[in-house]
Amino acid sequence: MSIFFKAPLDIEIRLDNEESRKHVDVKTPQGRMEKLPIYKDGESVKGTVTLRTRDGRKVEHLGVKVQLLGSIDTNVDGLVSSEFLSLATELAAPAQLTHPESYPFEFKNVEKQYESYRGKNAKLRYYLKVTVLRKSSAEITREKELWVFHYSAPQTPAVTTIPAAGVKMDVGIEDCLHIEFEYSKSRFSLTDVIVGRIYFLLVRLKIKHMELSLIRRETVGAPPNQITDSETVVRFEIMDGAPVKGETIPIRLFLNGFDLIPTYRDVNKKFSTRTYLSLVLIDEDARRYFKQSEIILYREQ
Repeated sequence: MSIFFKAPLDIEIRLDNEESRKHVDVKTPQGRMEKLPIYKDGESVKGTVTLRTRDGRKVEHLGVKVQLLGSIDTNVDGLVSSEFLSLATELAAPAQLTHPESYPFEFKNVEKQYESYRGKNAKLRYYLKVTVLRKSSAEITREKELWVFHYSAPQTPAVTTIPAAGVKMDVGIEDCLHIEFEYSKSRFSLTDVIVGRIYFLLVRLKIKHMELSLIRRETVGAPPNQITDSETVVRFEIMDGAPVKGETIPIRLFLNGFDLIPTYRDVNKKFSTRTYLSLVLIDEDARRYFKQSEIILYREQ
């Protein structure tokens, strides 16, 4: 038989302007969606902590503190958590709580050096943690998560023609197939458009259809214990039927609306996430020919 003891008090964490602040929908490990308030690098985090006793009881405590924490959880050989941010402030001295008490707090101009992230084997989060210290029993805690966005400076608008300095990706099999996939640039905002075209320079295979995909690749840890996980974010068919030599197929892929995230490179030496543009051709014998090229994604204000 298990006996569960309720904490003798409730802890509520309220952020200033929480209702009017922008929120993001984030999927929990259980598959549910939760709304988290969005903060930027350098922005202050302020709010109020309220303690309420249950059933009119008196609760003695040894002090109340609030922390703003940033941590990275990775799962390579078991779950490992490491903190990269730890700020704290005392809210109350030891006392006896008999009625609701509220305590304002503020962490000013906080440097949030990484963007929040939830992946398969890595998670980066920022959260507030309130701790009520007790003398003869376990401390009582409450957490509230924030979501941090990092914004990059706006780039020049996406072009509609391919400049001479465009990115070129070749798919080739000697004396059988030679295709050039050319697109405008390699760095895109999450709301950008990938503009390009595919040239068929040599076609001696019976191509059935062609697909274009965006693939997200998460890498956690370091060799030899490194884990890499790939996920196809979007896949669509761009050609059905056999192409001929000299044929050109225009490409215009709108990134807005897909579940994309910025490129993360070796975040705190814990994990990376990269996005790849993948071109796949399938012939009549179901053989697949493909080529991938990395694109850099960033968040624009």
